[in-house]
Amino acid sequence: MTKQTFLKGALILIAASLITRFLGFVNRIVVARVMGEEGIGLYMMAMPTLFLATAITQFGLPTAISKRVAEADVRGDNDQIKKIVVVSLTVTLSISIVFVGVLYLAAPFLADKLLKDARVIYPLLAIGPVIPILAVAAVLRGYFQGKQNMKPQSFSQVIEQIVRISCTVFLVKFFLPYGVEFAALGAMISVLIGEFISLLYMFYQFKRKKTVKIRSQFVTALKGGKQTLDRLFSIALPATGSRLVASGTHFLEPILTAQSLALAGVGTAMATRQYGELTGYALPLLFLPTFITNSLATALLPSISEANEQNRHQFVHYRIHQAIRLSFASGAIATVILTVFAGPILHYMYGSESAERFILLMAPFYLMMYIQMPLSTALQALDAAKSAMWNTIIGAGVKIILLVSLASNAKFGIIGVAISMIVTVVLITLLHLISLARVAGFRLSWKELGQMLGLLGLTVFSAHLLKGIFASSLYNLPAFLLLLLILTVLYLLFMLSFGFITRAEVEQFLSRKKR
Repeated sequence: MTKQTFLKGALILIAASLITRFLGFVNRIVVARVMGEEGIGLYMMAMPTLFLATAITQFGLPTAISKRVAEADVRGDNDQIKKIVVVSLTVTLSISIVFVGVLYLAAPFLADKLLKDARVIYPLLAIGPVIPILAVAAVLRGYFQGKQNMKPQSFSQVIEQIVRISCTVFLVKFFLPYGVEFAALGAMISVLIGEFISLLYMFYQFKRKKTVKIRSQFVTALKGGKQTLDRLFSIALPATGSRLVASGTHFLEPILTAQSLALAGVGTAMATRQYGELTGYALPLLFLPTFITNSLATALLPSISEANEQNRHQFVHYRIHQAIRLSFASGAIATVILTVFAGPILHYMYGSESAERFILLMAPFYLMMYIQMPLSTALQALDAAKSAMWNTIIGAGVKIILLVSLASNAKFGIIGVAISMIVTVVLITLLHLISLARVAGFRLSWKELGQMLGLLGLTVFSAHLLKGIFASSLYNLPAFLLLLLILTVLYLLFMLSFGFITRAEVEQFLSRKKR
């Protein structure tokens, strides 16, 4: 099976993520325009159930599979790789079957009593077949990541989005005459078909190389899999814990915000509007660079796992430094653009600049978030997933305390919610750095910190200089895009001068040899 270098694998994932994000945006436009507000509302009311099902049934196993397969692969232990895949498939499919049964039994109550709209039952029922498909796909995805072959996962993501959009256009229009609830059903069936075709592609890639024969002696591999299961769960359980804590905090956030703002004397309509500005306008822009950092983190896990298995500790440190450097570089340009040009960007994106205060406050601190995912992944690769989980729990606890304390104070209000988010991002990132120092002796050098500050400072200066030159044209879209293009070119030159992209890394992009 063809392996990619760390950088080439990351680049493939970044390209696929960029394409799928664009296609996902197109899909949302298609669904919204064809179904209307009521139909999209029914569809979106069912989606959190699918997200929850995915988190529960996958059980954090993709991360664990990637790490354990990478370790076994470097030893040439195909029998262990087979055990990992067999045990993972058994666990995820078993949980999926149970979850589907519970979903079908609970769907009427969930739709009628909790979601307060009996029509949601149609898209809810359509979720059932999707769950085992996603479970099997997660195992194959973890396997390919562990083998450091990012192409099957990347291509399958693009295929899934293309199939989903195509089916959505046809099925939603086909079902719409029967009612918006059936249109929502059609949209969910489109998800099912897209995921199924995507799985078939990954399964084809899995069978094509025949590195691991699943059906041969399946039961034998399963019987000898207890130790394998324990090793998988040592990573999967903390990873699931981190995800559930993050999901739980996300679930509580709007509830606590509404209650706290009410205590501060903010009316319901105003509270909803302010929260919408923060989470609907500001946060999506702040999270925009994360598709790059998440791709780097995905490629980082098997690379560090393999090196750690070989006791190449210096290479582990090099790889973490490299991931942090590239993650920072990808986030720094976004941070500068958002901070200096918040007004025009919000104007072009949303037709409103009301969220500018949130961007100006949060963007400089969210630079820490862009290196957080690679740090968390490094801890998981070094068998310190529990540390990452506890760091997330501490951050979530601090966030809830600060949110309630500040947002309920009339002096802060919604700004208190933004501050709680900032503190959480900074705190978790610092805790991850401390954990890496304890686990692996990893530290950022003063030279690296100086390079980061130098790159950031020079880019900020250039952005303000260009802003002055284009002052009268910031709200002229062609001129604004030209400004951003010039700034991006300058930024690339700054990156090269500060050594954020080295000649060796450019060669790795072009090389077929694994490094």
